[in-house]
This record gives sequence, C-alpha cells and structure tokens, in this order.
Amino acid sequence: MQAHPTSAEQSGANLKQLFAYPFRIFFLSMTVLTLVGIPLWVLEVSGVIQLPLAMPALFWHQHEMLFGFLSAAIAGFLLTAVCVWTQTERMHGVPLMLLWAVWLAGRLLLALGGSLPDMLVHAVNLAFLPLVMIDAGWRIWRARQKRQLMILAVLGLLWLMQIGFVTRLDMSFSYGALIMAMALISIVGGRITPAFTAGWLRQRGYDASRVKMIAPLDLVNLLAMVVLMASLVTGWQTLTAILALVAAGLMLKRLYNWKGWLARSEPLLWILHLSLLWVPVALILLAGSLMAGWPSSAWSHAAGTGAVGCLILGVIARVSLGHTGRPLQLPKGMVAAFVAIQLAALIRVLTALEVIPWPPGIGSSTVLWVFAYGVFLIRYTGVLASPRADGKEG
Repeated sequence: MQAHPTSAEQSGANLKQLFAYPFRIFFLSMTVLTLVGIPLWVLEVSGVIQLPLAMPALFWHQHEMLFGFLSAAIAGFLLTAVCVWTQTERMHGVPLMLLWAVWLAGRLLLALGGSLPDMLVHAVNLAFLPLVMIDAGWRIWRARQKRQLMILAVLGLLWLMQIGFVTRLDMSFSYGALIMAMALISIVGGRITPAFTAGWLRQRGYDASRVKMIAPLDLVNLLAMVVLMASLVTGWQTLTAILALVAAGLMLKRLYNWKGWLARSEPLLWILHLSLLWVPVALILLAGSLMAGWPSSAWSHAAGTGAVGCLILGVIARVSLGHTGRPLQLPKGMVAAFVAIQLAALIRVLTALEVIPWPPGIGSSTVLWVFAYGVFLIRYTGVLASPRADGKEG
C-alpha cells in the first residue's frame, strides 16, 4: 500500500519548488510585497499607523515600488530568461535562497529599521541589483551574446539612481529611476510583445508580416530614454521636456508597428500593448509637468502604476504559465485583474491631475491594484509552488 505524503512533506516539497527557478520565488514575493506594502503606505500617510521606517514614508513608498517590487520582477524575469537565452544551468537551490534573502532583508530593514545605522540599511539594499547583474552578466559574457548587454547597461543606470536616491533622498533620482524602468520595459516589451503578437497571428492564419520590429528604431528610442534620464536628473527642464516628447513619439511609432489592435481578442497580448502605451502617456505628462506646470505625480504614476505595474502583471501571468509547462490559458479572474490594474492606473493619474478628489481616488486605485495582484496571488501561488506540468526540471 502506497503511503500518502504528509502535509509537512508537501509543504517542504512546495518550498523547494519555489526555489527551483528564479521566477517562482521572486514573482510570488513581489506580489506579496505590493499587496502588503501599498495598503501599509496608505495607512501610514493617513495617520492610522506609524511604522518604524528607515526613511520618510513617501520615500519609503517610492523606494519599495522601484527597488523592491520592480527589482524582484527584474530578478525573476531576467534570471529566468537569461538561462534560456544562453542555454546555461538555472540559478536554483541554495544560491537562489541566498539571493532572495538579500532582497527580503532589504525590505525588512527599510520597513522596521528606523533605529538602525543608515549605512547598514543602505548597504543591504544596494547589494541586490549588482548580484542580479553579476549572475546574468557572466552568463551573457560566456555565451558572447552582446545583444543582451544593453539590458545590463540599463540595470546599471537604474542602480546608480538607487544609490543617489537612498544616500540623498532626492526625488530627482526616483524620477531618473522611473525613466530607466520605462527604458527597461521598452527593451523587454519591445522583444516579447511584437514577437508574441506575430506568433499569435501566424497560428491563426493571419498576416504576421504586418507586425514590424525595426532594430534601429528600438536603439534610438533607448538612447533617447537614457539621455532623457540624464537631463532630468541634472535639472535641464526645457531640454528634458523636448527629449520626453521625442521619446514619446518614438515609442508611439514602435507601438504602431506592433499592431496591437490585431490581437485585441487575446488578453495575454492586449495587456502588453495597452501597458506599453502608458510609456508615451507618461512621457507626455512629464513634458507637461515641465512646460505647463502639470503635477509631477501624474507622469510618475502613469509610469509607475501604468507602464511598470500593468506590464509586470501581464508578463508574470504569461511567464508563470509558460515556464511551468502549462498552456497559455489564463486562470479564472485574470482578465478582470488585467482590467482592474489598468483602471487603477487611470484613476491614480486622474487623481494626480485633480480630476478625481484625493480620498476616493487614492482609495479606489488602491483597491483595484490590490484586487488585481490579489487575484494573481490566489490563482498563481499553486502554479508557482508546484512542479512543472510537463514533468521537466524547474
């Protein structure tokens, strides 16, 4: 008679599976972070609670969304993708546990380390991105894949923005980080979105050649974003506004080339196209903030909540299925989650522009965000903590 595994044995197996591939533990952890962190921030700024934060509440919120939430998403996606790109053995087991522990320690120190030395808190938080870049970098170097180096370059600039932010608590560095975040998702989104769209069209007998990827345009767009970041951080307002409009125009041209409307019936595709549309929206709002005095929180939330938050949800929903050997069929409720995250971004931007009053605006956008990522947590925890459906390792 075959013995059934105990609940303790199953829990141990599930925990081991979470560290079988980087996307598993980091996608789950970043989701938990945002579901806990955003409500805590709202309660903190509303005066309901008082946390022993290691930096002022507004800066803590910005840091955790940019360098806690986003960095975990980067680690989960990049350290998974780079193994496929370079055909190298995945990071898993103890090394992955140690990397995750560095990320987790950073979150705990910032939330609870108000009485600890700044040097300790900063050192732990600044260690994570370089560790990710080192692991990805040596794989890319050994495989001689120069095309991937631009991702590492953008990550390096993002890390420089983090250094400036945590050491000076200067908003210009968080703004620079947002530009680099949009640059990064423009690179990644520019690879997967048109490729997935063309593949989907081809499978259904449509003309996939209508989707066009133009490498020089992609490169010029990236360079414009890098120069924009430098101009923004150094405070050249007129030049920054012009560069923002140029970068927005280039991104709109790329989106037009990818023909997202042809895949409007597929949620796993329209979420990518619609999320990337927030990039030029954010850049136009940035130009408006510099030239017409529009609230800077409008463009920053179009970038953070819209472009970054929406695209991450779309990407992790797809990657979590594909890399666990499951068909690309969204679990129940995820289409509603995609709609909710887009509405959260729209309401948050309209609140910043004072179209919607602050209390109902911040409240409803928070509820929609929590709903969207809450659905992901409910529907994907089992996926991320279970063995691959096809029996393969990882």
